[in-house]
Amino acid sequence: MKLNTLSRKQEIYRTAAKLFKEKGYSAVTMRDLAAAVGIKAASLYNHITSKQQILSEIILDIAEQFTEGIDAIVDRDTDTITKLKEVIAQHIILTTDNPYGMAALNNDWMHLEGKLDHYLDLRTRYENKFRSIVLEGKESGELKDVNTEILLYSILTTLRNLYLWIPKKGELQKDVLIKELSVTLLQGVEK
Repeated sequence: MKLNTLSRKQEIYRTAAKLFKEKGYSAVTMRDLAAAVGIKAASLYNHITSKQQILSEIILDIAEQFTEGIDAIVDRDTDTITKLKEVIAQHIILTTDNPYGMAALNNDWMHLEGKLDHYLDLRTRYENKFRSIVLEGKESGELKDVNTEILLYSILTTLRNLYLWIPKKGELQKDVLIKELSVTLLQGVEK
């Protein structure tokens, strides 16, 4: 019985993320969500406590996956280019696995109530780890001496907006996209 509850809850979360992307978090009502899932609005509360809970769990789950992922990447004893390729791969994998959750992360994070500071801490930690990879690469001579903040902005903007592009491309092979996007984003910084 618990398995059915979990799968229903997952369905509710996936549907909510899709609705948040299509209509915007503020415009989605619990009735909209219930109708999209095919249950009565009152029945939603058997699985969740609020729309805010859904948003928080969607966003914080992804943000924590990114932060844990970059922590592991930074700790590896590999060269800078390999680390940057792993960061790109992480973004592609998380985005292709959950484009609607990524949309919520990018578009609705400011609606987090009570968890906004935690999210902002995760984001800052992630960006600082990314920055440390770039600085390490510049110091070791693996990367050109370009403006670190412009490089971060350029790469992160592309990666954070993959959720807009990936769903329009149908069946993309993750491995091909990882390879091609890594070449496109990094070719200008490799020596």
